Amino acid sequence: MLAALFASCKKDEHKIFFNGGTNPVLTSSVTSANLPLSFDTKDNIGLMLSWTNPDYKFTTGISSQDVSYQVEIDTTGSNFTSSKRQIISVSKNLSLTMTQSVLNDYLLNQLQLVPGVEHQLEIRVTSFLINSSEPLRSNVLKYTVTPYAIPPKVTPPTTGTLFIVGSATPGGSAHGWDNPITQPVAAQQFTQVSNTVYTITIPLIGGGEYKFIAVNGNWTQQWSIAKNDDPDMVTGGDLVFNGANILAPAASGNYKIEVDFQRGKFSVTKL
Repeated sequence: MLAALFASCKKDEHKIFFNGGTNPVLTSSVTSANLPLSFDTKDNIGLMLSWTNPDYKFTTGISSQDVSYQVEIDTTGSNFTSSKRQIISVSKNLSLTMTQSVLNDYLLNQLQLVPGVEHQLEIRVTSFLINSSEPLRSNVLKYTVTPYAIPPKVTPPTTGTLFIVGSATPGGSAHGWDNPITQPVAAQQFTQVSNTVYTITIPLIGGGEYKFIAVNGNWTQQWSIAKNDDPDMVTGGDLVFNGANILAPAASGNYKIEVDFQRGKFSVTKL
């Protein structure tokens, strides 16, 4: 009787196990080795990607959970580990379409490739279950591509010169905003790396402010940020013409500042 009672009270447990899935198969509208891009056809479709469903399976059958995807674009040899690679998230859909303009923008502003020069490109897609679990990666598509130059996002100085002024510079709160600059001018002048890129290494005073100007002694051409002392822009961000003051990092010290008018970005790196 005790045995019968124990058997009647025992609960059946049904565990669900993951049985895997199938790596997505990635295909493209461009079947040649060359991926054509041109400013004249920038609004045309540049690339249509599609991939197969990974069909994640459990012991109860094919998963009903939502599947998400990441399309990765990187240069050949980086093995999709570059911090500059472009990652595009796709929810549920099994395809992605990009115009030539969008693709070119990824290459110039994210991967930071040189325009007018051939580059080797790789593309793959990775599928995920909920919470980015159980990734499955596709085959890799390889292309040769030449990004085209586009007008700078922010118009660079017409003078070919750039200076930094503000209370964060060596002049401090007393003379940092002097324009013309009363401190040694050469110490506050950027080096022109290209038509659109300028760099400077300078000691900054923590918590001070600054801007960039084209002409020493003139406020006509100046660049900074949209929101005054934006704490999210301390280490760099979006550049605007005739904007508000930029907040320097909290710690005083030597910093390298790069201003890239092509991308419309600036960066601040402690040395």
